[in-house]
Amino acid sequence: MKLIGFFLSFFVTASLITLLNMPFDNIPPIGKLLSPHQGFWQNSEKEPISLDQSIELIELKESVTVQFDELLIPHINAKNNEDLYMIQGYVTAYHRLWQMDFYARVVMGRLSEVVGAKALVYDRLQRRLGLKDMTLKLHDELMKDAYYASIISAYTNGVNTYIASLSQGDYPIEFKLLDYEPEKWTNVKTCMAYALLASTLSRSEADIEHTNFRKMFGEDLFNVLFPEPNGTSAPVIPKDTPFDFEPVSQPQKPEKFEAQHIVNESISKQNPLNGSNNFAIDSTKSKSGHAILANEPDLELTAPSIWYASHLTSPDINVMGVTVPGTPVILIGFNDSISWGVTNSPRDQVDWFSVTFKDASRKEYLYNNQWFKTEQILEEILIKNADSFIDTIIRVHHGPIVYDRDYLSNHEKVNLAMRWIAHDESTTFKALFHFNKANNYNEFVRGLRFFSGPPQNIIYSDTKGNIALNLPGKFPIKFPGQGKFILDGSDPNSEWKKYIPFEHRLERYNHPQGFLSSANQFPVDITTYPYYVYSHRFENYRNRRINDRLITMQNIEPEDLMSLQNDNFNYIASEILPYLLSQLDTLSLNEDQNKFFDELQNWDYFNHPNLKAPTHFELWSDILWDQLWDEFDTMSFAVNKPDIYTTSQLIISDSLVGFSDRLSTPEKETTSDLINSAFNTAVDSLNEWLSINSKNHSWNEFKGTEVNHLISSFTSFNSKNISIGGNHNVVNAASKHHGPSWRMVVEMDPQGINAYGVYPGSQTGNPGNPMYGHMITPWAEGKYYNLKFGQNKLLAGDILYEIQLTPQE
Repeated sequence: MKLIGFFLSFFVTASLITLLNMPFDNIPPIGKLLSPHQGFWQNSEKEPISLDQSIELIELKESVTVQFDELLIPHINAKNNEDLYMIQGYVTAYHRLWQMDFYARVVMGRLSEVVGAKALVYDRLQRRLGLKDMTLKLHDELMKDAYYASIISAYTNGVNTYIASLSQGDYPIEFKLLDYEPEKWTNVKTCMAYALLASTLSRSEADIEHTNFRKMFGEDLFNVLFPEPNGTSAPVIPKDTPFDFEPVSQPQKPEKFEAQHIVNESISKQNPLNGSNNFAIDSTKSKSGHAILANEPDLELTAPSIWYASHLTSPDINVMGVTVPGTPVILIGFNDSISWGVTNSPRDQVDWFSVTFKDASRKEYLYNNQWFKTEQILEEILIKNADSFIDTIIRVHHGPIVYDRDYLSNHEKVNLAMRWIAHDESTTFKALFHFNKANNYNEFVRGLRFFSGPPQNIIYSDTKGNIALNLPGKFPIKFPGQGKFILDGSDPNSEWKKYIPFEHRLERYNHPQGFLSSANQFPVDITTYPYYVYSHRFENYRNRRINDRLITMQNIEPEDLMSLQNDNFNYIASEILPYLLSQLDTLSLNEDQNKFFDELQNWDYFNHPNLKAPTHFELWSDILWDQLWDEFDTMSFAVNKPDIYTTSQLIISDSLVGFSDRLSTPEKETTSDLINSAFNTAVDSLNEWLSINSKNHSWNEFKGTEVNHLISSFTSFNSKNISIGGNHNVVNAASKHHGPSWRMVVEMDPQGINAYGVYPGSQTGNPGNPMYGHMITPWAEGKYYNLKFGQNKLLAGDILYEIQLTPQE
């Protein structure tokens, strides 16, 4: 029945693409698709694994065994590391080849080659951001070292060996739908994950939006609506952490610079509401007396998943966890001695500099009262079924000019250069190699020295009961306020000059409270840390819920931390809803409004999937936020609205004078008027939603969490209306398109690690495989799988499929 469903859903997809011309104008030849030897029929699989059980490869040095467990996780056992990483590349390509190709094209700005002109704007941005150059720098750095070069080359060799084994009929279905073939893998592509993650995790900034706001409304109002956080409420690094070092002096703040021109549109950025969390308890808080670590990076929910799980074993390596397909080593995981995980630390890593050109030729720019030559790069973007596009990218010493007369310009007046720490040479992959092999904290810290970014809160635990939190990376020493607004590109005093020494990083090794945690909140109490720390979007809710829970928990077992990862408590609602309800004119409510009110009044603030109250609160709070800041919607330039935390505090303290009056009405509203108006509109909106949707408005139905294919209009490959609770700013941060991309809990028993994990997807990326997406429902239900390692090591009865790979004689 599953195969029949696959065929039917495929025809639906093919028909939609053909009849509705979605999403691309380039329809593959129907003869190819229907061919019994080359078409989509070849992608249907009766069994989860279709590899031969005995494979000879001329590139192997010694024999390698790969055992797939019930989750299709490969347990790769090799006699040397080159063979190990070669087969990691081979097996990953078997499950995720098209995804790997897609990611490489995303990084290199080459999507237009396969999907047509609709990707041109995206490709131009990727090239202007410099992701290709970033990848090349990482590649060149790694290839200088024979050890890392051998690993990169071995992985690449494994991918190409698998590609060479394919006939046209074996190609993943996406190649057939988009009518192109896999190309040769390269060492540069093996390094692309750094650029992919850097763009996803370290490009959060609001310099342009803040500059526009300050220019239009003044600095005083800006400081009210966009205050700097101070880390006094449960920072990542506990407040009692001493910093026993002599700080490097801060640079002198230059004269105030005011950008001359408004920027109408800003480039796409990550959603500021997305979040992750990690936490670890030491031996004093656990029932077993062993440290336990939990990690949950929240990212876009995609099919195939961004993660691929593997267990790698050789004479000097025994590590398990997840990595990005196309990348060797384990990014998040554990070995026999330690475990580690990451959450994003949204510290400002990008500054924008206003550049003055000498004339329209843009061959020279002003810096320090002198004219310097620019670098002009011609980028040719190939477009399927269309002429190539040539983009001229100007570079100055700050970085690439992203905004100019050719891209997101304002009548050719805006020229903004991007200074992004990710453009510098990176050694982060070296750090990951060290993590994979580390036996204790000292060895782990040696790896941290290589970690240059993207900024992460890196949690650690080991079999000796220790825990730690580190925020390593390359951070410029900034003067207060540097990077909040567009800077003067001609002034040397506006530049980054020095960097925070590694020894001055934010670190906590063990703590009397027995736990450490992070959830994208402000990293440190600024009254004790001597360096300026800034971001426009630190988190304020999930971190407090996690700490509240961990403070009271004792005799903790792995299941307790699983429960915490799936916690649905809505901290925002618990703080603001009582005030909102108190402002309602309850005597004038009609029947529908009374029902709406009663659900909220009796709510315990948990966003469980079957409840209606979370839907009511989401509607009401969103409408209130929109009505409150409706002035921002009328602006023709790029600007941010105040975040939910600031908005809530202003509402509760009744400090919204001037903003509670809606522009769309002749009356002059108070905050109470606005709360009542938003409530009435929310009830009407719910009734309208119910009239359109033939289902109840329980939270899971209303929120409609989805796992969409990377080509989202391949709709038959998507998973819709997943029954899961949570939301933005909830520990279980499952919103419509984002959520916990990998849940992992590891108990560090020295007699054998106990590890558990799950992610919303499957190891296989083939929609025609019977196990495609099989972990989505367990993930939504808060269930975990035993990861076959340590005490739960892979036994004969756990092996779903085994292959032997031997050198070809």
